[in-house]
Amino acid sequence: MVAVFYKDMLSWYLITIKLREKLEAQKQQSETDQNLPDGTEPDQDHVLQKHRQVQTEPITIEIKESPREPRDEWVISIRDKLDQAHRDDDTSIWAKLCIYRVPYYLQENDNKSYFPQIVSLGPYHHGKKRLRSMDRHKWRAVQRILKRTNQDIKMYIDAMKELEERARACYEGSIGMSSNEFVEMLLLDGCFVLELFRGAVEGFKELGYARNDPIFAMRGSMHSIQRDMIMLENQLPLFVLDKLLELQLGIPNQTGLVAQLAIRFFDPLMPTDEPLTKTDRSKLESSLKTDKTFDPFSDMGGLHCLDVFRRSLLRSGPKPEPRLSRRRWSHNRRVADKRRQQLVHCVTELKESGIRFRKRKTDRFWDIRFKNGYLEIPRLLIHDGTKSLFLNLIALEQCHIDSSNDITSYIIFMDNLINSPQDVGLLHYYGIIEHWLGSDSEVADLFNRLCQEVVFDIDDSYLSRLSEEVNRYYNKKWNAWRATLKHKYFNNPWAIVSLFAATILLTLTFSQSFYAVYAYYKPPS
Repeated sequence: MVAVFYKDMLSWYLITIKLREKLEAQKQQSETDQNLPDGTEPDQDHVLQKHRQVQTEPITIEIKESPREPRDEWVISIRDKLDQAHRDDDTSIWAKLCIYRVPYYLQENDNKSYFPQIVSLGPYHHGKKRLRSMDRHKWRAVQRILKRTNQDIKMYIDAMKELEERARACYEGSIGMSSNEFVEMLLLDGCFVLELFRGAVEGFKELGYARNDPIFAMRGSMHSIQRDMIMLENQLPLFVLDKLLELQLGIPNQTGLVAQLAIRFFDPLMPTDEPLTKTDRSKLESSLKTDKTFDPFSDMGGLHCLDVFRRSLLRSGPKPEPRLSRRRWSHNRRVADKRRQQLVHCVTELKESGIRFRKRKTDRFWDIRFKNGYLEIPRLLIHDGTKSLFLNLIALEQCHIDSSNDITSYIIFMDNLINSPQDVGLLHYYGIIEHWLGSDSEVADLFNRLCQEVVFDIDDSYLSRLSEEVNRYYNKKWNAWRATLKHKYFNNPWAIVSLFAATILLTLTFSQSFYAVYAYYKPPS
């Protein structure tokens, strides 16, 4: 109330001052007219102009509002946050989201496996100082494309401009880049990726690059570039790459061809020792030269290159259903720590219980089978990029709600089997694991660290039924006794001969004793 009173007083005071200034101005004008020479009449136009100026000149009064109280500013801040929450709660935003930031609880495991070391793709790591050196090679790729196709850069810019809003919706959180910066990033990174993809299939020499090119050649740092390009935070939407490739080839509706190129490019990272066949490669190469493309993945609707790679790993045939119906994100979902993620026992314990291991001949590394006491596991190839690959595949399955957890299920199952270097050695002996790491201990440590703090429901796994069968076999004591007998007495041919001879000798001794006792009680007549 007091503030209002002072405000009114201040207003009247300012009005009074303004009126006083106007009266003084009029007085000075009248004195000027009086000082005119005798017989000189003041100019009527001049007088009228002054009169109108006095009458029409607005009176400007500045009124300063009283400062807001801290409580008012706090309430306004809360309302702004609620408005932002209302905008963020729009379900249409989440529907298009497919490229995520890796959660912090996963980064604690090994953040270097999630962050690019050489090349950045997309907005998350764009402009970082340690990754800027690759930008000049990205511009080289754009220049090479324009020179090879005789096209104008404006056509590409306009195409990316049309996809900007759709592409922004694919990324998690707000992107602090202007429209021009974002469009330039899509164009630059997308052309760079496509040049690598096409060079891996057609050959970089055919695309116009020198044999000793530092980047566009399948040598040198290419393996590190491939590893960066498969990371979850380092992805471009697949529809952006599809559009850029359509512009390059001049052929519309090329959806699916980029997915095939990506599979060929990332083939060296496959965790199997079965590369693409010559037939698949020839079909893929011919698809670039014809209107009709070879595309078995066209109906999959891939999100980005990591998603395409994951789909290619799981492509061959259906997997067994989980023990219970899938209940994604249900209240039974729990953390797969060492106390509750146990599906099966380790290799050493299973071997002692009578379970035998055998390599299964298939390129589907996840296709594990248990039959007649044999646990058949396909061969798994482990190299220096396997850790980063598996971690990013797990992160994708953790973040994307429409993704199954098949890769996570497989890795947790293998983690259960491998507790020590001895377990790795046994799997290597049976031909199931082949690794290029320094020792079996490094392989055991790799699997034991992959799934720390991973959210996982052991009932929501395609290996849950198989695990139950293995555990039932393990819990039967007779199988363990039979295995012990075989291990101790039938582990070599001489032991078998010795046991056979001992059995015969024991039988003869028993027969001799029987007939001696029988003759004593019933002597011959």
